[in-house]
Amino acid sequence: MGLSRRSLLKSSGIMLGANTLESATGFVVNGSLPATSSQVVRVSLNENPYGPSSNVAVAIQHEFSRLNRYGDDVLAEHLAEQVAAYEDIPKDQIILGEVLGLLGEYLGSLGENGSEFIYSTPGYLALIDAAARVGGIGMPVPLDARYQNDLPALTAKINKRTCAIYLVNPHNPTGTVNESQEFKSFLRESSQHAVVIVDEAYLEYTPDFASRSAVSLVRYGANVIVFRTFDKIHGLAGLPIGYVLAPKALATALRKQGAGSAESLGRLNMAAASAALQDTAQVERTRNAVARERANWHSVLRDLKLEHTDSAANFVFFNAGTPQTTLAAAMLSRGVDIGRAHPPYTNWARITVGLPEENQRVQAVLREVL
Repeated sequence: MGLSRRSLLKSSGIMLGANTLESATGFVVNGSLPATSSQVVRVSLNENPYGPSSNVAVAIQHEFSRLNRYGDDVLAEHLAEQVAAYEDIPKDQIILGEVLGLLGEYLGSLGENGSEFIYSTPGYLALIDAAARVGGIGMPVPLDARYQNDLPALTAKINKRTCAIYLVNPHNPTGTVNESQEFKSFLRESSQHAVVIVDEAYLEYTPDFASRSAVSLVRYGANVIVFRTFDKIHGLAGLPIGYVLAPKALATALRKQGAGSAESLGRLNMAAASAALQDTAQVERTRNAVARERANWHSVLRDLKLEHTDSAANFVFFNAGTPQTTLAAAMLSRGVDIGRAHPPYTNWARITVGLPEENQRVQAVLREVL
């Protein structure tokens, strides 16, 4: 079941309907419709096309009678306890919420004006932009030849003015993931000089994410912060919520800044996240379905002789041989909305892995355009 306008308005009553679709993978797709020639296929924002667990609809419906109430500590405590059990980490090291921006502002305010924030470029810059608002200076480091976080180059950039290091793994927009042991070795060494924030928004799309995750370093007291979100593999982009796993002292300081307050998290968001986290089978099905479709995408890109990264996320990234803006405009005119440009890779395009029928349509349009 999925939450949709049609199901909410059905029979002019407030109810949660079962507007579902059986896709080619055997999934029950929540609130999604197959692509038709009259619809724009959106493969631009790395959303999960398979939707959340069916448990989420039940959890949301349960909260309908309390929509006049802010999110409360009971819901927040329950979700924090679930996350603590899932991550095997003390609850007092967990901050709920999409707090990358607040984290950037807080860390930026701790350093002197002009403190440096090292990050890989191109990349997702919510934390870097937030730090800049309070005087932090972003220090971009290009990706390496494999389009991964360039660990030696990042290490060379660390100096006495470094306030924090921010990395996305798997990287966005390339989808590449650094080798696990090498990455953790980098984290152990660099975190002795500055706090390291690892954004793992897409890590759960990898089959061995539990062993790859940097949360193991947080457990053992390293100066490392890990961010996760329910927006991606859990399918909750419409009710965004995530969490940060941090050293105890930093987590306590962030709470004093208002991070993770139950009122700010949203009653439906917390209920949805709690239900989604319980359904490990749905996550596994999504991971496997995306992996199959991503492999199909890579096969198509090889057939088209287009250079592409070895993406481990729910999107592909490839060199189209033409300006991304030109490609995007041509595809949009044919009903396909792809991701934005990511300078300096001006000829590279990022496309989200959609449903099988969506991918077939997008691939056909790509072949036509190219």
